[in-house]
Amino acid sequence: MDAFENPDTVSAALGAVGYLTDAEIAQVVFLAGRLEKPILAEGPAGVGKTALALAIADASGRRLVRLQCYEGLDESKALYEWNYHKQLLRLQSDEGKDWDDLEAGIFSESFLLSRPLVEAIRSEEPVVLLIDEVDRVEVETEALLLEVLDTFQVTIPELGTIEASTQPIVILTSNNTRELSEALKRRCLYLHIDYPTVEREQAILRARIPDLDETTALRIAQVVATIRDRTLRKPPSVSESLDWARALIALGLDVDAESTIGTLNVLLKHRSDIDEVAADFAAVDER
Repeated sequence: MDAFENPDTVSAALGAVGYLTDAEIAQVVFLAGRLEKPILAEGPAGVGKTALALAIADASGRRLVRLQCYEGLDESKALYEWNYHKQLLRLQSDEGKDWDDLEAGIFSESFLLSRPLVEAIRSEEPVVLLIDEVDRVEVETEALLLEVLDTFQVTIPELGTIEASTQPIVILTSNNTRELSEALKRRCLYLHIDYPTVEREQAILRARIPDLDETTALRIAQVVATIRDRTLRKPPSVSESLDWARALIALGLDVDAESTIGTLNVLLKHRSDIDEVAADFAAVDER
């Protein structure tokens, strides 16, 4: 974010790497850099939360370190663990030596396996730390993240305290499947990313698929917006909208009711959703 002097330069820099922002996104990213606070990006799956972190890393020239959250994630997978296999080999090769010497040797840097949080803290070069789908972890793991985000340091009993030598840019994403703690939210700048407007999705389609003409991109965005207005198990994401546009180009199809019905499996991933939307488009086509 060193090159992000104001929200306008944020928009320009992210746009240059293929991520089209709106005013709110640009402002939050700018303020996150100035205030050195994490961003908590919430919203439906597939609206570009993870892509935002990737774009920030690309635009700022920082390496991306990603912690993919899941149910059951524990400290050993988030922070660090010891290379037990390598330690065992060392013990076997040094059998008969004094235990104090052995213990000091096997609990050293060369036997440490850094996981994403420790990797980001130990990095000598500035990084972007993406904590993806934080709403999937248990409350206990969320407390661990709070501790790290508060101090950007980790204490390893055998080695001591490791402090960050550079300030990571931290992006936390959430699909809002559960309510996050107020303590976590308080430490972050909040950003809600929703499905794009028709105009913004048209721009995204044109930016990502140069072969797509303006009129077709608009029609695709309008159809996808109409589908999202229905109560579906899984509305189409932006990435699925892009896939659909590429599929239409590959098949040489226009954006009409017949081609939409025939390619709904690209946009929708549940049989019930496909049947419902297909019936609606068929009814419109018969009028």
